[in-house]
Amino acid sequence: MYIDRKITALLSKVKKSILILGPRQTGKSTLIKTLAPELSINLADESLFVSYLSDPGLIKKTAKSYRKIFIDEVQRIPSILNTVQSMLDEDPSRQFFLTGSSARKLKRGQANLLPGRLLVYELGPFSFSEIKKQWEVEKALKVGLLPGIYLEPSLSTAEKTLKSYATTYLKEEIQAEALTRNLEGFSRFFQVIVSQSGNLIDFSKISSLASIERTSARRYYDILIDTLIVSELSPFTRSQKRRLIQHPRFYFFDVGVLNGALDNFSVSGDRIGSLFEHLILQLILSGAKAHDDTVRMSNYRTNAGVEVDFILERKNELFAIEVKASKKITSSDLRGLKSFIDFYGKKCRPLVIYLGEHALSMDGIDILPTPEAMKLLGY
Repeated sequence: MYIDRKITALLSKVKKSILILGPRQTGKSTLIKTLAPELSINLADESLFVSYLSDPGLIKKTAKSYRKIFIDEVQRIPSILNTVQSMLDEDPSRQFFLTGSSARKLKRGQANLLPGRLLVYELGPFSFSEIKKQWEVEKALKVGLLPGIYLEPSLSTAEKTLKSYATTYLKEEIQAEALTRNLEGFSRFFQVIVSQSGNLIDFSKISSLASIERTSARRYYDILIDTLIVSELSPFTRSQKRRLIQHPRFYFFDVGVLNGALDNFSVSGDRIGSLFEHLILQLILSGAKAHDDTVRMSNYRTNAGVEVDFILERKNELFAIEVKASKKITSSDLRGLKSFIDFYGKKCRPLVIYLGEHALSMDGIDILPTPEAMKLLGY
């Protein structure tokens, strides 16, 4: 079963060359194939990788007579973008479709991102609008929304695949791309960081638990950010009326990958709150990427401990979003939103997303199930 990705319609109208970044298994290669490239070069294939690495001019020879050329995992040979530029300079009517899972590798390789010639997009797991007909919240909380995994009919197969995701990531993304020489230290760090997902970042605590230097913990964390595995939410700091705690929070890009790394797919009472919070953030970020929206996500927390899970800013809109893994909402659940409204002092849209089935309103604040909330947000 194939579900069309929302960004496909946008990309099909683009005449310039395209670079799509996204974590492994988000469906980048499948998406590009729908754009009907005439030639596909997969640099994840070791024999092809070695050939193109040892002969920088091979791409010109191979692609000479083609107009639409797809190069998969381009971060493996960042310098290939220089050849792409040369080919585009010679014939601007050519179109390259490039994909990569590591912005870090491209940066470290001093890749030429072809300003004016190359448009960069991101692809995440499924957005809600892509799977609304197949939406099952309990399933999403267990196995996440990576296309091949969410659509897998066998739950045991999906879970087994997710358990191997972390190992594959460490082997193919970290070891193969030589992002760090200390793979053992990174592996310990990785196991600690998954257990802390959704929390405020504390490098001293993480480095102590992983038995690594604090500077190493910081460097390894940057790898997770640059390889798109982790998203960071800084504190909302538009105003300094109140002193806000400045430590950012971090979240894994997919709930299923998080569960697989933890080897725990239980949606138990002690986990559902965190999992639902992760899932809603994931849906918002994936929806923004699917629509190529520029958004800023942050969180609100006062020194008294009053919080709002997510502040979503885009264009001239601001949504204050509280996530509650409950089917009942009380006035005490609105405390953080009311604090933020008072703090912000400007027009904003407060919203509670909950596990109930009906749209409600309390004290002028919308309380919506996930489908209605995503519809409101346009994702």
